[in-house]
Amino acid sequence: MDWNFLFFLNSILFGVGLAMDAFSVSMANGLNEPKMGSARMCTIAGTFGAYQIIMPLVGWFCVHAIAEAFESFQKFIPWIALILLLYIGGKMLIEGIKNKDSAEEKPAVGFGALMVQGIATSIDALSVGFTIAEYTWLAALVEALIIGVVTFSICMGGLAIGKKFGTKLAGKASILGGIILIAIGFEIFFTA
Repeated sequence: MDWNFLFFLNSILFGVGLAMDAFSVSMANGLNEPKMGSARMCTIAGTFGAYQIIMPLVGWFCVHAIAEAFESFQKFIPWIALILLLYIGGKMLIEGIKNKDSAEEKPAVGFGALMVQGIATSIDALSVGFTIAEYTWLAALVEALIIGVVTFSICMGGLAIGKKFGTKLAGKASILGGIILIAIGFEIFFTA
């Protein structure tokens, strides 16, 4: 492993590729909460970024510590992502249908749901840990940090886009957000 331009470029490209699910979920969160403040946006984007840092490192560790046991678990990753996103998306969809006439503003994503979203959108990042298995611990950490920063930036953009359109879609935002999350779950499942 060399510390060269290609290393940093690959890390950024990994970040962009891995952040697409989190970007879509961020847009859905912004749709659900169009009056979201900057601190909440940073919390949501930061959560997705943190999970995108942790998961490749967990994958790297698994290759070095428990490779055989983890290999049998890998086939369940798409199922886990699908179940988590179906649960959250379905819940948002049902709440949107129940409360479509409600004008009350409440945070659409609580702490628990945000943690589940973070896991569901970053579970594919475990595989990055497998691809960087030959890296030293420091190189794996640097790559994971770059992926996390890229994810944070992309998610902030997704939240801003979602907020912009969420204001225009007010009553339908939760329904649309739920549909988006369900679609992402199926996309992860069928492309894995």
